Amino acid sequence: MKKIISLVLALCMVFAMGVTALAEEIVADGGSGTTPVYLSSTQDGSIGGTPAATALSVTIPTALPMAMGQNGDVTCADNCKITNNSYGAVRVKTVTITAANGWKLTAFGNKSSLAGEKVDSNKLGFAMKLGLSPQFKTDSKNPETKVLLASPVAGCFMSGAGNTSSNSLDIQYYAIVT
Repeated sequence: MKKIISLVLALCMVFAMGVTALAEEIVADGGSGTTPVYLSSTQDGSIGGTPAATALSVTIPTALPMAMGQNGDVTCADNCKITNNSYGAVRVKTVTITAANGWKLTAFGNKSSLAGEKVDSNKLGFAMKLGLSPQFKTDSKNPETKVLLASPVAGCFMSGAGNTSSNSLDIQYYAIVT
């Protein structure tokens, strides 16, 4: 689960305006934390200019749970989402997954692609879809880390709380393991 926590913490929100963000480390499954974000929204880009800073509130899951059955099938949660509770729009800019605790990343695909692997080889293939975005997948190029999303794409945008029909972004994710 620590690798998933690392993934979630890697979900960085970048806004059309200047942002300073500090990350808080979540060290336990189901843990929580807050990260202050200082947003300057002024006409001339100066600090303290008019209008005043915008209040920002975005809810991001701190874990993406997975369970593996005895047959090797992985079940992932189907109710994860990012919710923009503020009035300014936000978007997901980058997503990175990092292997932890002896696990290695491998290419995501049909689980039969791992049939030749040794049992308990601790390999994880991972795929993610954010809202209407295309699916992003791990590959076998780097077993330690993979940038799944390197820049904003269509479908990763959330309007503000004033528009509840599009202020959240569903997170669909899938995994295969050996």
